[in-house]
Amino acid sequence: MKPYYQNLIIILHGPRYPENIGAAARCMKNMGLRHLRVVSPLNWDEEKILKMATHEAADIVHDAKIFDNLVDAVSDLHFLAGTTARTGRKRRPTDTPATIAKELASMPAHIRSGILFGSEKWGLGNDAIGLCDSVVTIPTANFSSLNLAQSVMIICYEIMMASGKATSLYKPRIATIREKEGMFQHLMEVFEVIGLYQKQTPSYWLQNARRFFRRKDLTARDVKMIRGFLRQIIWAVRR
Repeated sequence: MKPYYQNLIIILHGPRYPENIGAAARCMKNMGLRHLRVVSPLNWDEEKILKMATHEAADIVHDAKIFDNLVDAVSDLHFLAGTTARTGRKRRPTDTPATIAKELASMPAHIRSGILFGSEKWGLGNDAIGLCDSVVTIPTANFSSLNLAQSVMIICYEIMMASGKATSLYKPRIATIREKEGMFQHLMEVFEVIGLYQKQTPSYWLQNARRFFRRKDLTARDVKMIRGFLRQIIWAVRR
């Protein structure tokens, strides 16, 4: 199975600000994409680009390919999707970031695809849109203008998620039965020192406690914190 980034290329057409190129490269790095092409940048100031890209994404900047015209930049691609906020009868969007991401993720290994982003001021013109197999619009609420790097991040995020390559989110360890039983033993001690029950009916209160905590997905950290509270209660009462 191919790495999901192997044949996927981010293309910036006519970016005006070097900082946005660097920020876009950083977004690509965050989402696991590697290949960047830049067409007719207004100002290729590598120092400013690298400052925004940071050291982590410097390799994307150094490996980026620069073209003088869009046709040359996309001529070797099999599939091209263009992003635009400008819609209308002749520019009707056909995809959202989520739907285009699923389509890209399902493409065969030999298909080389590109996502095209226009300049910060003008976006993509009709000629550029005409080269695209699909047009993508990022849904917004009341203000449709997005920063170039923001647009790159949203699209790259959806591609990563559709490809199933997202780094697993941290999940705390669930408490073991041994840890929970230790907590319940501590509860029994607290019930006793505060006089909550008569000696002959300890199971009543413990059953209620078990029923309550059984509804919770207690983590090991939760149990440790609760037992810390219980120790302090026992210490304070016995003092």
